[in-house]
Amino acid sequence: MEKGRAIASITNSLNKLDLISKSNPRPQIPPIQSSRTQLERAKTPPSLQSLCIGIVGRHLEDIIPDLAEIAFNFPPDIKVALVAIARRRKLLDDDVIVSLADHTWKSLDLSASDVSDFGLAKVAEICGSLQAVDISRCDKITAAGVSELVQRCQSLETLRCGGSPRSDHTARRCLDVFKPKLNDVEGDSWEELNTAEIVNGAESLRWLVWPKIDNDSLEGFATECPRITVNPKPSPFGLRGTQVPREAFPDIQLDDSVVKDIDPKTWAVRGFTPKAIPSSLSSPVELSVAEKFRRAFEERDTRLAPKRAKNARQHQRRAERDWVMTDTRAKAVALASRASRSLHSWN
Repeated sequence: MEKGRAIASITNSLNKLDLISKSNPRPQIPPIQSSRTQLERAKTPPSLQSLCIGIVGRHLEDIIPDLAEIAFNFPPDIKVALVAIARRRKLLDDDVIVSLADHTWKSLDLSASDVSDFGLAKVAEICGSLQAVDISRCDKITAAGVSELVQRCQSLETLRCGGSPRSDHTARRCLDVFKPKLNDVEGDSWEELNTAEIVNGAESLRWLVWPKIDNDSLEGFATECPRITVNPKPSPFGLRGTQVPREAFPDIQLDDSVVKDIDPKTWAVRGFTPKAIPSSLSSPVELSVAEKFRRAFEERDTRLAPKRAKNARQHQRRAERDWVMTDTRAKAVALASRASRSLHSWN
């Protein structure tokens, strides 16, 4: 009897523990595991290919003369990575981009480089499948080079330009390159024109990124080239039923994805040491206007002190010369001293 009661009490206790455990479950551990997994992913070492590209990028200036032969058999992703490193190291010019150009590229970032119209035309000839190109701050590229680009790259949808006075001037002149043209202007009306006689300057271009576009150019593009959207804004619903591509946003670099696994020290300029800032200037305390004027005056006075001393010596010599030329006694003394020197030289 007592044994049966003990078994019944133990069973009831186990049932209660089961109910308690179901009603008050223990905290889940997956978030901790997921955060740990994220840390492990963040500490994942770079691949061997990324390390090799980084080493080649650090010594890129040494192999540029033979780059065409060295990179002939490189895969397209390695070539575009070397282009991105060369651009960041200020080594990207016509020779480098022509040596590395590959026909499989879909996007290309040439911003702030020394590529000229010749290099851009050769790239457009080789890479006819380009869909997005960044030529912002390329001061050696003119409207002629942009014309070659849009004529040879029939799939070009996104073009990024401007960013410097020279590049802004080129972008303004490109309106004539982008707008539709007529092969036959002798017709009496638009109805008489055939479709083949209407030639589009940039038929596939849809997105133009020009952050500091002036109002006149913006109005010109809206009137002459309504199919081209200038500086599109990000929207979850797209623009006129079309999703804005990632390359059309100005805050995104086109080649960021190809160098994401490469050490940023690769494109650090060798031999460059940042200029030390004096502690007084780096202080977070804002200087008063009077103190700023005082320091500016002292700096200017120190800078001009040698010039003032030189001017003072010139004025003194000029005054002595004028005095000798005007005073008879001084002139006689000067002639006598000159004669005595000549006599001593003869003796």
